[in-house]
Amino acid sequence: MFPRRCPACHDIVVERGELICPECRQKFTLVKAPYCIKCGKKMVTSDEILCNTCKMRTVPFDEGRAVFVYDDVMRKSIYRFKYGGRKEYARFYAKEIVANLSEKIIKWRVDVIIPIPLHKSKLRKRGFNQAFLIAKEISHLTKIPVDNKLLIRTKKTEKQKNLGVLERDGNLKNAFKIRRDKVQYLSAMLIDDIYTTGATMSNATAVLKSSGFQHVYCVSLSIGIDV
Repeated sequence: MFPRRCPACHDIVVERGELICPECRQKFTLVKAPYCIKCGKKMVTSDEILCNTCKMRTVPFDEGRAVFVYDDVMRKSIYRFKYGGRKEYARFYAKEIVANLSEKIIKWRVDVIIPIPLHKSKLRKRGFNQAFLIAKEISHLTKIPVDNKLLIRTKKTEKQKNLGVLERDGNLKNAFKIRRDKVQYLSAMLIDDIYTTGATMSNATAVLKSSGFQHVYCVSLSIGIDV
């Protein structure tokens, strides 16, 4: 009754059991070297090992990686995922994350997957947290448990896309907190859909590490290009 839609062309996926049209798979651009060794942002040349943003400030997470370049195709896909009710895209996104980053995920040996939380007002309006949907699918594929209750967002922030690099850091200051006094995990993998300047991941990481996490790794579905 409700056939699966393709995350690229958004038409019905004709082949039963597939998550994307075979001809559409190449429309998404994978992040390939050279990329920033810290956050994973795609870089134009291999002359540097850090992107401009990571050179500007101290990044608290241990390492970050992303699967797709945030281009026009990815932007439209994520928009329909978040605002068009295409929750089924989460399975394709998670499968691509695990397929392309499996070596990293195994090497990191994380105890728990933590999705970047939404503020309760935005969660009520949207009806779901897109990062949590992706995290659940990754958990299903990797058998790493996902914890959606540990990290919460207590501050209603402005949209990050309207702010500069330093403004984004200030916008997210004190935006996250840990719900529990005692944390039983030592390492975590944060999950989000888009990585731009890293302000969200960095602020969330700082809170996790202040609560006792020794290692925090960041995985994003998509990421921008260093300019």
